[in-house]
Amino acid sequence: MIKACIFDLDGTLADTLESMAYVANEIIEKFSLQPQPADNFRYYSGEGADMLIRRCLADAGDPKLIHYDEVRELYRRKFDEDPLYKVVPYKDMPETIKVLKTLGLKLAVCSNKPHIAAQKVVKAIYGDVFDEVMGQQEGIRRKPAPDGPLKIAEDFSVKPEECMYIGDTKTDMQTGKAAGMYTVGALWGFRDREELEKNGADIVAEGPRDLIAVYKEKNHD
Repeated sequence: MIKACIFDLDGTLADTLESMAYVANEIIEKFSLQPQPADNFRYYSGEGADMLIRRCLADAGDPKLIHYDEVRELYRRKFDEDPLYKVVPYKDMPETIKVLKTLGLKLAVCSNKPHIAAQKVVKAIYGDVFDEVMGQQEGIRRKPAPDGPLKIAEDFSVKPEECMYIGDTKTDMQTGKAAGMYTVGALWGFRDREELEKNGADIVAEGPRDLIAVYKEKNHD
């Protein structure tokens, strides 16, 4: 029986594509580097801000990452100051979250976004509906290591197999499988069905509302 849902943030709960692109491009232009199309950030993201910056710099004209440390510092500072610029929830997601809550599920967020920024974004968009929000922080390896979801399961006093893990990238699918959780691919996010299924999705949901049906079906297996 599923007793908890653990969500990725970027590309799953919140559409942050324009936000990431705007901030990164504003910074790299200061170093006379080439701004990148917002769509590129679908593939830059998913493995934490540091990897996003490396990928962006390589495409922007700095393959040797000469400006990495400076850009990394500015990027993190900007998001700590204002992590909500152009960030919006996906259509039907707030309503879906409310339904899952009324069904008695514990709800959590586990993100590779820095911890403070993750908490600010979730609070601003979803209020206090989530029981726990965990961003990247010292002592917990970033995804795809399963540390975060397993810590959340422990906090909730539930078994990993009683958790449904929802995310939109291969990193998320690998995370959910490594944690021993029922892993759901979010097709409305940044990546496609092939990537999600190749990396271990137990099921792929077309839209946020499908999560309710997935939960009910799983609990009647």
